[in-house]
Amino acid sequence: MKLDQPQLGTPQFSIVGDVSVDLVLGTLDGWPKIGTEQLLPRSELRAGGSAANSALAARHLGLSPHLIGAIGNDDLAQWLLLQLAGIRVELQTCASDTTMSVGLLHADGERTFFTSYGHLQHLTPDFVLKHLPPASPGSVALFTAPFLLPGLREDFSQLLAQASSKGYQVALDTGWPPEGWTPRVHEEVEGWLAHCDHLLVNELEAKSIANSHDEHEDLEPAVQRVARLLKPGAHLIVKLGAAGALGHVDGRSIRYATQAVSDIFDTVGAGDSFNTGYLAARLNQASLRDALAAGCRTATAILPRFPRKRIAAGELAHCLQPQS
Repeated sequence: MKLDQPQLGTPQFSIVGDVSVDLVLGTLDGWPKIGTEQLLPRSELRAGGSAANSALAARHLGLSPHLIGAIGNDDLAQWLLLQLAGIRVELQTCASDTTMSVGLLHADGERTFFTSYGHLQHLTPDFVLKHLPPASPGSVALFTAPFLLPGLREDFSQLLAQASSKGYQVALDTGWPPEGWTPRVHEEVEGWLAHCDHLLVNELEAKSIANSHDEHEDLEPAVQRVARLLKPGAHLIVKLGAAGALGHVDGRSIRYATQAVSDIFDTVGAGDSFNTGYLAARLNQASLRDALAAGCRTATAILPRFPRKRIAAGELAHCLQPQS
């Protein structure tokens, strides 16, 4: 599906990464006994994956994102395309079933995911670069979930470098490596960070990248260590969940504390929603503090909504307005 190209000179927001189908179910009070059946009061079948979540959040904000990823070659893939209506998409069709995640939401707020391999194994760098055009000044390319995309991961550092050479500010949300933070993974990720203008991670990921072995260590030393791995002038953003977010650039950190939101059933995609709000604000030349605030407002506006497919395009545009 292709929509009109953005006007020449307009900063572009491109998103490259995982697109799949999510089935969200809840709430589960305790793990059921094997072989039994349990009824759950809420469910939603929707487009998922970090890249799709980010693109949908952009649509909610009234933006015109460009989503590059992959889909399978089954009926579920066609359904998935319908969910992305209004978004300019370039999706590589792979000879595979569509990847699906089942997310079980627990009463204590935690989540359990079961994800099939599916088409995510087949997205190629050549396809991404073919559909990532030269960028207008100020454009951003957000890369998500490289650990779930082995076709991209194999030469991911070079892919980021080529995106940068096309004129994009490179933003990266690493996600969590399935094999854990091994020495080899650390070396791999350090190669990625050298190309990043914006690194968007949660607190545990930041400490893991910093190779912090003390879970009780203050966040700031880890932030300083990770920041040294980024290109000069890059922004390190650490998502702190309900506590807000921290931004670090040029040796200085600032925190933005958000207001608590009650009665949130579905926290899937919280970080992806934050990423989009933050980057959308940066596209509008917002300050670091205002961009952190926009990211938090975007996440807290989306999370209480269930089902999310009822959020209209542009309905949450107010999240990008500076607050007095």
